[in-house]
Amino acid sequence: MKTKIFSIFALMLSAIVLTACSEDSFGPDPEKDWAGTTAFFNSADEKGFLTYYSPTLGRCGDPMPFYDQKVGEFKVLYLQEYDNNGPCYHPFWGISTKDGANYDMIGEVLPVGASTALQDASLGTGCAVYNESDQLYYIYYTGYNVLLPNREVVMRATSPDFKTWTKDEEWQLKGSDYGFSAKDFRDPQVFKVDDGTWRMVIASNLKFAEFKSTDLKNWEHVGQFPMIWDRMCECPDIFKMGDYWYLVYSEAYRAPWSRKVKYMMARSYDDLKACFNDPGAHWPQDGKEGVLDSRAFYAGKTASNGTDRYIWGWCPYRVGSTVFEKNINVGADGEPAWAGALVCHKIIQHADGTLTVGEVPAMAEKYDEEQPVTVMDSNGYNNGTLSGDGAYVLFNRLGAHNHISMTIKTSNNWDKFGISVVRGSDSEKYYTIVVNPEGEDWDWRKIKFEEEGENGKGSIEGIDGYGFARPADNTYDIDIYTDNSVLVMYINDNVAYTQRIYGIQKNCWSINNYGGSISVSDVEVSQY
Repeated sequence: MKTKIFSIFALMLSAIVLTACSEDSFGPDPEKDWAGTTAFFNSADEKGFLTYYSPTLGRCGDPMPFYDQKVGEFKVLYLQEYDNNGPCYHPFWGISTKDGANYDMIGEVLPVGASTALQDASLGTGCAVYNESDQLYYIYYTGYNVLLPNREVVMRATSPDFKTWTKDEEWQLKGSDYGFSAKDFRDPQVFKVDDGTWRMVIASNLKFAEFKSTDLKNWEHVGQFPMIWDRMCECPDIFKMGDYWYLVYSEAYRAPWSRKVKYMMARSYDDLKACFNDPGAHWPQDGKEGVLDSRAFYAGKTASNGTDRYIWGWCPYRVGSTVFEKNINVGADGEPAWAGALVCHKIIQHADGTLTVGEVPAMAEKYDEEQPVTVMDSNGYNNGTLSGDGAYVLFNRLGAHNHISMTIKTSNNWDKFGISVVRGSDSEKYYTIVVNPEGEDWDWRKIKFEEEGENGKGSIEGIDGYGFARPADNTYDIDIYTDNSVLVMYINDNVAYTQRIYGIQKNCWSINNYGGSISVSDVEVSQY
């Protein structure tokens, strides 16, 4: 059942949409033969995203998830981004969820400062915790003001009910007071270590600052530890899961291929900090250097209800040829834009302590309306087998919210296949997630994003790939979830690949083969 999120803005926009529909609008049109045709349709996103949450106006910036044990739900704060932010920007807004797939709006939680003269004229990423000792909620956040000597400082606010917040105007942590940067001192993360004391880790210029406290009020500087080489690691998130300690971070670096959410792991908190003394020698033994998703999943942070741990990050929107063209150019070679829709994964911990991310269990339950799957066209397809280079099978149109599942088995270690969306019989270009063999013994796979078709560019520079080990039996169990233009693909509990692709809804999709042969089975589509 859908969770409906109401707001005054949504009602206003709904009225606008009802009076100004266009050919690009997504919605029923009795004059169109949706079931019997395969021509490309220029569809558009709905105004609201119901699974990969995005506000009706603007977009979600860095998420700050927190499990509220008092009411038994996750609360996800985020930086509210608008097209025109104004001089004071990025207030904290929030949503709540019990399962990572259905959300309710909380609204604005922490406002920006009242003027550009204040330290918190704008807000930056932080975290929320609950202190049982004084029964108060705490938000530690970044106060940002480019006009002040200390551009970024750590600030805090408290609340007895997570509704009414009081900023502590007298308290600040300034990096310059402890030998850190006055410009880069942000993204505080608060957590408990094994001795029961609170720790706070803050991202500064190529190093993490560390503080400790017994009461969440008074903080003592206890040292620092390095980041990875010359790379700024944003949005740190430190937690213990089973017998291991983890640090999840977002690597902001001038080389775009490095801009991903990653993790480090160790048996103790002290060993975790020591991992960064020589990162290359301490990568998690997962073959991926700790990478958790693609470049279209950023600023990921986690929260646990004591049983399951989930991670939220934002999937960026893409722009067109000018900054005023929003949500257009899937094939752009430049960097994706900042902020977007929130994507939630479940953290999967393997026996050796390594992590991958998989689908949230509630996702399959939400997409519960089974749809017909019809072969509309094919080339080289026979009884579930695709043979030869260029073979494909084209299926009927998708809706706005789709769960596509299938099993693909390759005939050998070097077969290559792909899954395309926004593919019409007359499309001059369409978008394909390609699973490509790599490595000397074809023991590695790399997911690539390609714009195929007569006018397609091929590989898109601004959307890089994601590597993973080839399944020993060459069998790929694949689940793809879409919510309007956000698409997430999972493979064998080992791969999560998030992407922003416009025009998925009301268009056909296909499975493709590129040489050799693959068998395709158990193809299902469900919606809500």
